[in-house]
Amino acid sequence: MSELHKFLFDGLPVRGQIVRLTDAWQEIQARRRADDAQSPWPWPVTRMLGEMAAAGTLMQANIKFNGALVMQIFGEGPVKVAVAEVQHDLSLRVTAKVVGEVAPDAHLQQLVNAHGRGRCAITLDPKDRLPGQQPYQGVVPLNASLAGGGQPGMADVLEHYMRQSEQLDTRLVLAADHQVAAGLLIQRLPAEGQANLAGGQAMEAEEQMEHFNRIATLAGSITPDELLQLDVETVLRRLFWQEKILRFDPQTPRFACTCSRERVSGMIRGLGAEEAESIIAERGEIDVACDFCGQHYRFDAVDAAQIFMAPGDQPPTSSAVQ
Repeated sequence: MSELHKFLFDGLPVRGQIVRLTDAWQEIQARRRADDAQSPWPWPVTRMLGEMAAAGTLMQANIKFNGALVMQIFGEGPVKVAVAEVQHDLSLRVTAKVVGEVAPDAHLQQLVNAHGRGRCAITLDPKDRLPGQQPYQGVVPLNASLAGGGQPGMADVLEHYMRQSEQLDTRLVLAADHQVAAGLLIQRLPAEGQANLAGGQAMEAEEQMEHFNRIATLAGSITPDELLQLDVETVLRRLFWQEKILRFDPQTPRFACTCSRERVSGMIRGLGAEEAESIIAERGEIDVACDFCGQHYRFDAVDAAQIFMAPGDQPPTSSAVQ
């Protein structure tokens, strides 16, 4: 079962989280393979999406945001866009649009940043928006995360984002294979979050950084294989056996898709009646497959006509397959 664990380092201004996506991650891939209209993602894309799913889950749990956290990578390699969306209850979904060949050993920059203009956007979309309220979005370039060059990976990009947007020192370790997508997040507490310090005593900034750097170094020592293969208890014991850790009740991330027939109807309405009629004349129906879960929504001529009618004029729905 997928699990997310939060913890604090007692007496220190440092918090952490670890996530292991197992059944949720496997279901995402199984739905992709089961959809005849889509082929499985190439392995480098699968690994990238797994890391995005783990990172998005950690980030959503970290900020406790009542809405959707949407991580999007806009690329200019074979991956044109990749998306991981995590709701406030840690339900998640991911997808990617791949055009062209993907090398078996392609790294992140080759996938999405071939010419140095790729971007990573994090959007926080409130569940219940107030009138006029807009989602918050932060954007970072994919090649601005490592000083002195190099090939930044997903963890480097997101560490850079969190330092820029949250102004908090962060260490992130990510890994994914076909069975597990996992992540470990270590972060220095903001000033208002340091009430967990022993005796309520504040620390000087230099001492805070010393503690954070020590724990971040320990976190960074774990290998991708260890993060994927070891259970949570073993990882925490091996890395932080000299630290006193305060644990919280685990949470259970899961796969869930927010697509619906009503949303697809809205998309068709956006195409316009003429375009919808043209598609039906050519194909006999409009067949829309969700990029995230593979669910097909089919609309015949009666269904399409109903979409463009005023609510009071709508006839009974047909028996179109959903």
